[in-house]
Amino acid sequence: MIGVDGEPLSAVALDALARAEVVVGAARHLEAVPVPATAERVVLGSVEAGLERLAGRRGVVLASGDPGFFGIVRLLRSHGHEPVVHPARSSVQLLFARIGRSWDDVTVVSAHGRDLRPAVNVCRARPAVAVFTAPGAGPAEIGAALDGWPRTLVVAEDLGGPGERLVTLPAREAAARDWHPLTVVLCLRDPDAVPARGWYAGGEPVPPAGGWALPDEAFDHRAGMVTKAEVRAFVLARLGPRPGALVWDVGAGSGSVAVECARLGAAALAVERRADDAARIAANAATHGVDVRVVAGEAPAAFAGLPRPDAVFVGGGGPDVVAAAAAAGPERVVVALAALDRIAPTRAALQAAGLAVDGVQLAASRFADLPDGSVRLAATNPITILWGTSR
Repeated sequence: MIGVDGEPLSAVALDALARAEVVVGAARHLEAVPVPATAERVVLGSVEAGLERLAGRRGVVLASGDPGFFGIVRLLRSHGHEPVVHPARSSVQLLFARIGRSWDDVTVVSAHGRDLRPAVNVCRARPAVAVFTAPGAGPAEIGAALDGWPRTLVVAEDLGGPGERLVTLPAREAAARDWHPLTVVLCLRDPDAVPARGWYAGGEPVPPAGGWALPDEAFDHRAGMVTKAEVRAFVLARLGPRPGALVWDVGAGSGSVAVECARLGAAALAVERRADDAARIAANAATHGVDVRVVAGEAPAAFAGLPRPDAVFVGGGGPDVVAAAAAAGPERVVVALAALDRIAPTRAALQAAGLAVDGVQLAASRFADLPDGSVRLAATNPITILWGTSR
């Protein structure tokens, strides 16, 4: 494979090229290597069509960097080929060598030929993320999507090529600039941080140590205004937080649901109208070492301009808030209700949004110590949980 840093082909790769009957690659790759005069040159437009020309022939496929890392090796194998791979340095490896930074803590995602949203959501959730980009899913689009999240981008343009340039700038500024079509983006929450010595590539694994549905006392809250652990456990199961997803926590209170979603790898956004609770959410997120974007305002007006969620939890607000949350386009909406008279209108709002609706009532009893050292069961308030999923 062709190095992105002027790295010459190995003797083994040159020998394979010399014996090839067909050589497949992008035009810039074909121009960079000595293609035998007797070999058919296939310029990749449609990758599928190009690979069809390999059938039954001794072929070489040219790619830059390491084609086994978000590269063409998977596609070759899916077409029944058994490739012999001669990798070069990948662009991600070269980027971190250029800036002199370790990268075992960095999550690597690809937006090349894929939906940009999951990659951006990982950038919103993780402190250090490298992104393979593509035209229409490059630094400008990533910078625009990160509006509201304080992030710094390191944009590596044309690594190893004549136009190589590394630019470090706030994410919001990247949105207003034009960029080379060949870029790799490093998104950092704190560009000056020295990553801790870890053991797991890509940052801390999920699920997190200590599990989820943390005790109520793990969160600072106002007079017991926190989604109880037993309810939170069920809500998390219905929300399905995961890397690449964005979860809204509406009427967040202490932000316990948003924090738990972030601990499970999702990007999390909390909407809260009370200034004191908004401050608590930020403090709780910091305590647990996760990012939660806090939007101060009253739902549903506060939803204006927010990025589309994959799931929404509504812990406070009436049917109008539920309807507006469903209209934002999530795959699922989960609502926790203490008041019985809100159940029917909330169910109707979810059904009117075209969602398949289900529900359950949770009534948990906790151990409580008695003076003689024995224990009794102390009932918590019953909570009704409704959820709607896209059909």
